[in-house]
Amino acid sequence: MSAGTATREGAPAPVEDGSGPGDRPAGRARPADWGRDLAMGARFATSGGRQGWTRTLLTAVGVALGVAVLLLAAAVPQIAAAFDAREEARSGGLGTAGHYAEPTEKTVLTKNANTHYRGTTLYGRLLQADGSSPVRPPGLGEIPAAGELVVSPALKELLESPEGRALAKRLDGRVTGTIEEDGLLGPAELAFYKGADDLSAGEGADRVEEFGAPESDERPLDPALVLLIVVACTVLIMPVAVFIATAVRFGGEQRDARLAALRLVGADAATTRRMAAGEALVGALLGVLLGGWFFLLGRVFVGRIELFGFSVHPADVAPSLGLGALIVVAVPVTSVAVTIFALRGVAIEPLGLVRKSEQRPRRLWWRLVPPAAGAALLLPLAGSVAGEGASVSGVQITAAVVLLLGGVALLLPWLVERIVGWLRGGPVSWQLATRRLQLSSGNASRAVSGITIAVAGAIALQMLFSAVEADQTVQDESSAEKGSVVNIYGTHATVGSADTLTAQLRRTDGVREAVGYLQAYQEVRGSDDGMTIAVGHCATLRRIARIDDCREGEVYKVPPEEGETGAPPAGTAVLGEDGKQIWRTPRARTVEGIEGPEGGKLEGLLATPSAVPVDALDSPNYQAWVVTDHTAAALEKLRTAVFRADPAYNVFERLDEETSAEFVTIRRAVLAAAVAVLLLIGASMAVSMVEQLRERKRQLSVLVAFGTRRSTLSASVLWQTAVPVVLGIGLAVVFGLGLGWGLLRLMKAPAGDWLVFLPVAGAGAGVIGLVTLVSLPFLWRMMRPDGLRTE
Repeated sequence: MSAGTATREGAPAPVEDGSGPGDRPAGRARPADWGRDLAMGARFATSGGRQGWTRTLLTAVGVALGVAVLLLAAAVPQIAAAFDAREEARSGGLGTAGHYAEPTEKTVLTKNANTHYRGTTLYGRLLQADGSSPVRPPGLGEIPAAGELVVSPALKELLESPEGRALAKRLDGRVTGTIEEDGLLGPAELAFYKGADDLSAGEGADRVEEFGAPESDERPLDPALVLLIVVACTVLIMPVAVFIATAVRFGGEQRDARLAALRLVGADAATTRRMAAGEALVGALLGVLLGGWFFLLGRVFVGRIELFGFSVHPADVAPSLGLGALIVVAVPVTSVAVTIFALRGVAIEPLGLVRKSEQRPRRLWWRLVPPAAGAALLLPLAGSVAGEGASVSGVQITAAVVLLLGGVALLLPWLVERIVGWLRGGPVSWQLATRRLQLSSGNASRAVSGITIAVAGAIALQMLFSAVEADQTVQDESSAEKGSVVNIYGTHATVGSADTLTAQLRRTDGVREAVGYLQAYQEVRGSDDGMTIAVGHCATLRRIARIDDCREGEVYKVPPEEGETGAPPAGTAVLGEDGKQIWRTPRARTVEGIEGPEGGKLEGLLATPSAVPVDALDSPNYQAWVVTDHTAAALEKLRTAVFRADPAYNVFERLDEETSAEFVTIRRAVLAAAVAVLLLIGASMAVSMVEQLRERKRQLSVLVAFGTRRSTLSASVLWQTAVPVVLGIGLAVVFGLGLGWGLLRLMKAPAGDWLVFLPVAGAGAGVIGLVTLVSLPFLWRMMRPDGLRTE
């Protein structure tokens, strides 16, 4: 836009006393002045022709991408609440007073039938109605008949595919319907209800009068997991805020030229800043509207997306009214504040503009204050998340992380300015890039500041992940060297059912060895401690203890480890569930226990079936360990055999390490959120790159007109991006490792792999490289001769 155009369309109207805006001190601007100047800036954003609208739309798109992610983040509490509500609604009162309900026309017998298939957990329940009008779990139109299955849409698709044939054999039922949305935690959840006719309240099933009672009181989340959630949320949100602040500064060079024209017709510096703020405000408001549309559009398709086993219903993705209103208000206000603050570094004069950064180098001291303050907040909390009485100071930790990561964005422009100021010579493409950075390093630094913050946060988060995973993981050194060890546990077992299941396990393909027996814990009269009784045939007892001569009707005693309670002396009264005497311990030979492949020795009394009143034992359960081949097929066949015997029996694969389910859930959610932020980073950087090339359209066209090869200009763009990227990634590695070390001190956890930054830094550099390559077609288009035209 030329100065003449600015005079006709943008000149401030003179006041009645003949004085112009420049006669009033900047600090005494009235609300009317603000309104008038903001409105004039809005006219510039919407009446500048194709270039003006292009600039405004690029700003709006950049802001919209950030707003969409912020709205998604604001919906996370609602997503979590809906997840808990859905889980509670289908719980069916298991483990509560429903177990003691009398059968009526409404009651239903239900039994756990959860299973695993290829590393994925399936939610399953057996149902059996007591009457003609039974209560139903959410998502079910009616209780399935015996042998019928009602499955989730995702499970139905799996069962109909070749990959689900083995699972279909395990469930062994006819699919008669699908579970509706209100009965599933997410659209991709694998869940089923199976009808039964052999359930009994005394043999593992619960009789419920209604669904929706919580299974148990919620226990507080581990402080280490709370710390992980706090840091993850902060790390994922900060790059979004940086990208929004960067987007509202698109078109800065052309805007400053227009402001210089306004100074020529009488506007003072404060007035021009307010007009620039009005222009940015229009882009921000359009960005908020467009971001809301992006959010609603993505909300429609979110049910079709599954990331790391995590999916959500579109209806659950709804930010709270308060957080949504905060985003709608904060983004435009932030755009105004960022614009006014940015213009403090530019001296706009009537005959042109002078960037102060060229006359006075950026100062370092104030850029060190935020990271120093962050360290001062974080270091005193060392050890606060470890041991008894651990607690998480969420506000203080969040402030520390924000200040430390903010130091990356503050120090990067200073570092780029210092480094590029020393660069001299080299190929033509290198000289073009370095000279451009020397003249305007701020734009290049802002373009990559978001990704550097994301890399620094990801490095710290990865270090924290490793420490929390170690804290939430139980190491198992007892796995068999030549096979996988699987433990099986089930309640309400009998000698007959135990023998049948053990024999079936031994016949299963891939099973090398299987040992199963009954086990009960009985109270002993006159003692505060009870004892463990294992019941099995001689062949089984010989696998548990070293028994040379075993005969039916005999009892053996395995002495306990030092300091533990073992079997009582002969003649001691053993009590049943009702506290009455059921048995007196006979004389028992002392034998040595054998450590099984799952680790540990069974201690207490070992009895053959005829030597103990099995029917009178207190809730005997089935215990077994199985050694299988190191194949997924062998494990799935084993699960199928156990499921057909009793779906409520639990199968535990003894891995080298086992991680808590809560940590796994949090890790999946964080990884899914990280993918969303990474997509935002790529899209926002692409928009930023296009904006920078558009501002340089005239210079690129002039260089081509003077004979500069296009390959040289393309290489210069790559170099111009590479220098800030290398410096930014290096700065991110330093801050990321430092922040990670500080967070580990909160848990008193040792620093693990210090090279954890390599894949993270590589991924960040890869995103920038990909965006740069994608922008090359736009670069070639900007090199056309029509770029020399002017308005």
